[in-house]
Amino acid sequence: MWDDQKNGFRAYLQLEKSLSSNSIEAYLHDIEKLLQFLQLHENLKTPAEVELKDLQQFVKWIAELNMTASSQARIISGLKAFYKYCLLEKIAVKDPTILLSSPKLKRTLPDTLSFEEIESIIGKIDLSKPEGVRNRALIETMYSCGLRVSEVVALKLSNLYLDVGFIKVTGKGDKERLVPIGRDAVKHINIYRENIRIHITVKKGEEDILFLNRRGAHMTRVMIFLVIKALARKAGIVKNISPHTFRHSFATHLVEGGADLRAVQEMLGHESITTTEIYTHLDRDYLRDTLQRFHPGFQ
Repeated sequence: MWDDQKNGFRAYLQLEKSLSSNSIEAYLHDIEKLLQFLQLHENLKTPAEVELKDLQQFVKWIAELNMTASSQARIISGLKAFYKYCLLEKIAVKDPTILLSSPKLKRTLPDTLSFEEIESIIGKIDLSKPEGVRNRALIETMYSCGLRVSEVVALKLSNLYLDVGFIKVTGKGDKERLVPIGRDAVKHINIYRENIRIHITVKKGEEDILFLNRRGAHMTRVMIFLVIKALARKAGIVKNISPHTFRHSFATHLVEGGADLRAVQEMLGHESITTTEIYTHLDRDYLRDTLQRFHPGFQ
């Protein structure tokens, strides 16, 4: 009895919300989890018959499965989206998720690199090797544009407008945005294209991908993660570094330099400004230093 509703929900997420296939599958998996719970407890109700108490028992059940608080919160978010759809389509007349609370999440902020630390990492790249020239262009691009690792992996030659200082990026939900790119990144992309990429035998279907591995295919997220980890280790940086660190550093440095939060939101491709606020935290030392330099009454 849930199959029709799940199929309708899939179409709603795809056509009206323009979500990626990965996001859609995650939402549908959340509904499957609820269905599994109802079947297990011999309480197989229709979506319209499900009550708040059923969902509260379900949340207790997934917590007992040792799911992390963030996984629980994501499942609850999926259920809320499903019942929003059910109300729109008049499958249900009331939303049992309205009073359903999510577990409190700790807002842990990733480590940020200073500009000097980023320069130190870049300085450890061996430019005598073809992959070194590529890695320089890749890291310059990630930091210059604040890209997600998935965005840099999928970056296309046809989406580079380097003569006017912009690139077109495909972000979450296949949403496109134009992002300014700095002169250093442009310079090293051109060096890579003209001296390294041109000599690679490109795998069929990958002709438009900018950053390629030695076999002519696109780089994987894991490969980029390992490249960055190795360079950070060589630079003697003991922070927990990942590709995302460059995105977080990009946003933090912009805000510290006085950039408008809305502009940063646009460049990062965040749907909500609250997400941008998480990624653009200002550390206490920076705030204290700013007050000492600019506030006449601060001692």
